[in-house]
Amino acid sequence: MTTMNKFNPLQYLKEQTNQMMKKILHWEICSKEDLLFQLKQCSQNSIINHETCAIIENTLNLAEMRVRDIMMPKGQMIIIHENANYAEIIKLITESGHSRFPVLANHSDDIRGILHAKDLLNLNDDEKENIDLGDLIRSVNFVPESKRLDALLKEFKQNRNHMVIVVNEYGQTIGFVTLEDTIEQILGDIADEFDVDEEDPIKLLSPKHFIIRADTELDIFNERLNSQMDDTQFDTIGGLLTAQFGYTPKQGEKLNYKNFQFKILSANSRRIKLIECLDKRQDLPNTQSDTKSLS
Repeated sequence: MTTMNKFNPLQYLKEQTNQMMKKILHWEICSKEDLLFQLKQCSQNSIINHETCAIIENTLNLAEMRVRDIMMPKGQMIIIHENANYAEIIKLITESGHSRFPVLANHSDDIRGILHAKDLLNLNDDEKENIDLGDLIRSVNFVPESKRLDALLKEFKQNRNHMVIVVNEYGQTIGFVTLEDTIEQILGDIADEFDVDEEDPIKLLSPKHFIIRADTELDIFNERLNSQMDDTQFDTIGGLLTAQFGYTPKQGEKLNYKNFQFKILSANSRRIKLIECLDKRQDLPNTQSDTKSLS
């Protein structure tokens, strides 16, 4: 019996790139570091564009990332209970804007499967009236939080699914990851005109005008903006705002909360990414006064 070799996309990329570099530029690539160095040289010399270089680098870095690095926590998981009626399900789908939902067993924290919104389209009136999610849900895949992202991407391709549930070492559900989240690690976010520094998640535009990464921890937000946002239930400003909206907001949506005006600058179907913040409080000392405003 012949055994097929397992396809390794990262090894294939390295081999193909190595052959190309040898043939065209007479480079010898012996390690990942060599490859990245040469690619950055090509980018700096305009042989390849910056986006292509970034995609290759991100692909190589997948093997060093784990599911826990990109998962959405359980608290942000929008679930449907197994005994929900048709009207309740449609309301949840409409409000969330998502297409796949974990289905929770009655009187339990066990996830029975994944409901695809499109599977509701062909139901007749009788099936809607007596809906049984057990007949509609698809199988769910559970993955450990320590799983490598390159292995997860391969699993998505093999199983042709778009969502997995993440469990800890005790088998408890702690979050979820989508195919979109994983691919985003390769393609990255579209470059933003505000260019928030990786090392500093809060960028000052004027004394009371800020651009803030949504993953900014609330204690940092409170310290930098001299505010008192409740950080006992949420870790990040993005998580707090998502809870206040009651759903994952879209780009351009605004929210007034505790004398701050927040505008969503960037978001996908699962999370907020970038926020504009206007401080509407009166007679407060300027925050970050030592930071230069943009011209």
